Amino acid sequence: MIESVTKSDKDFGLLVYASSFIGYLVPLGSILGPLIIWLMKREESAFVDQCGRSCLNFKLSLLIYVIISGVLAFIGIGFIFLIVLAILDLVCTVLGIIKASEGEVYRYPLTIKFISMD
Repeated sequence: MIESVTKSDKDFGLLVYASSFIGYLVPLGSILGPLIIWLMKREESAFVDQCGRSCLNFKLSLLIYVIISGVLAFIGIGFIFLIVLAILDLVCTVLGIIKASEGEVYRYPLTIKFISMD
């Protein structure tokens, strides 16, 4: 856990996670929303930096899993995976929001580490 997390840090950390919901309205918004906030605030706050890295790693991993599931949908089993991934995304994003509001960085499950967590 990062020491001395301010209210502003918590708010921006929460915003990093919550902005990924844009993906349900805008293609690739689940990556672009957190990416924009992370790029704006990562130098100012170690907490926001860690939240952004965690969120982006998960969303990029999820994108890969969705692409694979889309291919598998042609043989019938991918649809189940797509539903499971959508539920996983919703649940994990809400948990991330809750953790950020408590001043903790949420570590998503099933995440490929594209961006180093230091």
